Amino acid sequence: MAALSPLCLSSSLFSLAPPTSLPPATLSPSLRLPIRRFQPTLLSVRAAVSAKETPAPKQKQPKGITKPTPISPELQSFVGAPEIPRTQALKIVWAYIKEHDLQDPNDKKVIVCDDRLKKLFGKERVGFLEVSKLLNPHFKK
Repeated sequence: MAALSPLCLSSSLFSLAPPTSLPPATLSPSLRLPIRRFQPTLLSVRAAVSAKETPAPKQKQPKGITKPTPISPELQSFVGAPEIPRTQALKIVWAYIKEHDLQDPNDKKVIVCDDRLKKLFGKERVGFLEVSKLLNPHFKK
């Protein structure tokens, strides 16, 4: 096909009338332009085949600090379960601290322990970074 020069372009080439070579079903009703039909490409065929072959992902078993481990009787009385992950135990302790407003009002980094926390930590005042360290001996290995 030869390239058209700007001089030979006529208004009939750029009219909005539907092309006569396409059947009416393939034209967009609002724009009167040809509708592109989906034609599978190699990439879409590969994606469809690979999606069918892959099995459902297996649920991962908890490991490390997310694995439930046996705990000491002191921590059992605080938490209420014989086994719990370290992360969950820390969440429960922090929820208790926030609920009972046990942070020092002048220095929020310090926790003023009540009777339950004194049994657990063995101290009257604990820094917030010490909480996880003081919970560590309560987890049996």
